[in-house]
Amino acid sequence: MKIALLISTYNWPESLELVLKSALTQTQLPDEIIIADDGSNDRTKLLIEQFSQQSHIPIHHVWQEDIGFRKSKILNKAIAQTSSDYIIQIDGDCIMHKNFVKDHLIEAKKGMYLYGSRVNILPNFVSDILLKKKISFNLFSKEIKNRTRSLHIPFLSKLFKEHQGISKKFRGCNVSYWREDFININGYNEDFEGWGREDSDLVIRLGNNGVKAKRIRYSAIVYHIYHKINSKQNFELNDKIQNETIEKKTIRVSRGINQYL
Repeated sequence: MKIALLISTYNWPESLELVLKSALTQTQLPDEIIIADDGSNDRTKLLIEQFSQQSHIPIHHVWQEDIGFRKSKILNKAIAQTSSDYIIQIDGDCIMHKNFVKDHLIEAKKGMYLYGSRVNILPNFVSDILLKKKISFNLFSKEIKNRTRSLHIPFLSKLFKEHQGISKKFRGCNVSYWREDFININGYNEDFEGWGREDSDLVIRLGNNGVKAKRIRYSAIVYHIYHKINSKQNFELNDKIQNETIEKKTIRVSRGINQYL
């Protein structure tokens, strides 16, 4: 089974540097890293080139022009360029626990996607963490809140059972799924432009196609670097699209990954 770690990013190389650093110090490395870049400038490109030179695994930089928030499109383009069987997906502001990839793979199962929690880094510590390039945290770290989410006790994750439908605990910054299941629903819906709902819409359609869900708590931990929320200018329209997915039990979308395959 070939594994891809998919990281979405936009114009925050200081954060992406820590994410990539945590990726390359995993106890179990993915087979490849794919960076889905929604139009960052050359600073991000140079950073990725530097990491590519020191990495023992391929790092692919998939970029598109910056003409607004088009996360769905760049994620489709990125996944179209991999032949990996299993996708572990995070955001470019999420530092991974050293066992993050391993934890996802332990729980991976056909016909199921996984979603994990995130530990939030407190706003007043962000500058210091970026300066010191810190990637290791624990229950007692002063920089975090939601402390119980930082507990790494993998056997407790077995207490969480697979289920149908989307959970209120779902976060798109920590999710994994089979590429085949993703292709079957035509990937992300590119009708989503602007911040919000593209990730939840994806897993709702996975569920509509019979793919079950499982929460991975006490393992597969990410530490979210605080930042201001993106503009919610299109959120109302995106919410409407997702509601239609729920009402119509939509599985496949017309504007999806098929454009790039």
